[in-house]
Amino acid sequence: MKHRNHKPDFKAKVVLEVLREEKSLSEIASKYSINPNLLRRWKTQAIENMALIFEDGNKEIKAIEAEYQGKIDVLYKEIGQLTTELSWLKKKSKLLFE
Repeated sequence: MKHRNHKPDFKAKVVLEVLREEKSLSEIASKYSINPNLLRRWKTQAIENMALIFEDGNKEIKAIEAEYQGKIDVLYKEIGQLTTELSWLKKKSKLLFE
């Protein structure tokens, strides 16, 4: 049997349907052709990680943002340096070829 990888947005949609409790877990599993045990696992993971949504400033995201901003700053500095060097070389080449 082929193992399917479900996208996070699909999982969220299905788990929300499970949490609404308008249909049984078996009905939802049948509707999406998913094993009910897998739906239970997704539901458990969603409930366990729900608090992360409300955390003030996820540390991991802030670390990634800081690293990204640092890389941008380095690149802008390098662009400025290269632009200055290019201008200097253009001026020098004009003097040599005049």
